[in-house]
Amino acid sequence: MVETLLEATARVLVREGYEGTTTNRIAEVAGVSVGSLYQYFPNKDSLVTELMERHVGEMMAVFDEKFEELEDVDMPKAVRALVEAAVRAHAVAPELHRVFVEQVPRYGNFDVVREAESRIEKGLRGFLERRGAETAPEDAGLAAFLVFRTVEASTHAAVLERSEHLTDGRLVEELTALVLRYLLPRTTTGHSR
Repeated sequence: MVETLLEATARVLVREGYEGTTTNRIAEVAGVSVGSLYQYFPNKDSLVTELMERHVGEMMAVFDEKFEELEDVDMPKAVRALVEAAVRAHAVAPELHRVFVEQVPRYGNFDVVREAESRIEKGLRGFLERRGAETAPEDAGLAAFLVFRTVEASTHAAVLERSEHLTDGRLVEELTALVLRYLLPRTTTGHSR
């Protein structure tokens, strides 16, 4: 029943937006009574929160897998893999992600998103600290912040404005080049900053 209600919530959010989403509409799409819905979730926000937590969990699974795989991979391949993971994570249910980005933050305080971002940034910082001899920036914490925020902002913009780039490979190529130019010493990339 919970899965049915969450799937219905996702469909209604994508079609009707946050404002148009009601518990009555979710129950209707799920094919259950609103009373049955209330046995599992007290209101619309609890449904949206659970849906967002699951969505973020799916995205985090992509990153967790990548950080483990990249310990012994050369820097250009590792950066590309991380950028691919970021783009792939944002390609998980992009229509739903769009609703979360555009509408839901106005209505709720979703700590799960901030926690996920913090976890990714911490993983990236650890990765950069272990690769310190290979990277140009001296402050791994600041570098992790800048790389994460640059990639995150770019992939969010792609979700909102150019979703075709989530799957065509061009976004991955360009973001990888951008990040490598920042991270690698000039002699490695041939570019100066």
